Amino acid sequence: MNVWLVILLVVVAALFALYLSMTAGRLDHLHKRIDTSELALDAQLVRRSAVSMELATSGLLDPASSMLLADAAHAARTSGEADAEARASAESALTGALSAVLTPEDVTEVSSVPEGAEMLAELSASCRRVQLSRRFLNDAVRACRQLRGQRMCRTFRLAGHTAWPESWEMDDEMPSGLASR
Repeated sequence: MNVWLVILLVVVAALFALYLSMTAGRLDHLHKRIDTSELALDAQLVRRSAVSMELATSGLLDPASSMLLADAAHAARTSGEADAEARASAESALTGALSAVLTPEDVTEVSSVPEGAEMLAELSASCRRVQLSRRFLNDAVRACRQLRGQRMCRTFRLAGHTAWPESWEMDDEMPSGLASR
């Protein structure tokens, strides 16, 4: 009888250790997914600011709109070294500048020029990619936070000393002029 009890305890302990190991592996996978998503979002934000700067300096917009867009694109591009909150604010300001500059009338005027239509298509695609990248990142952060909030993860410190993941909050609304494209 004692032998069966010992075997049962060993099996239960092994299953519990396997469960903890699988949960830690899943947590590690989610942290890697967050890191990858952050890099993808960073690349898309840089691409959006580059295309915005290219449009601002192309001469296809009126001077005031060009200056507004160039300033916002420059601020967004140079905010990469700043903290996440300052960067999100600069990227939201670029979104606001794009919305102000790219009204449906302005988009129609710019797209009448072949190189303008090409730039607008690239900017539209870039804005969509920013939205998708931010959504993927926030979904990964939500899943990781949910898993890390479970009692077993907290009790056995399965996340180790990894920082608590933060979602990326910014205005990434597609400009009204580009949304119809």
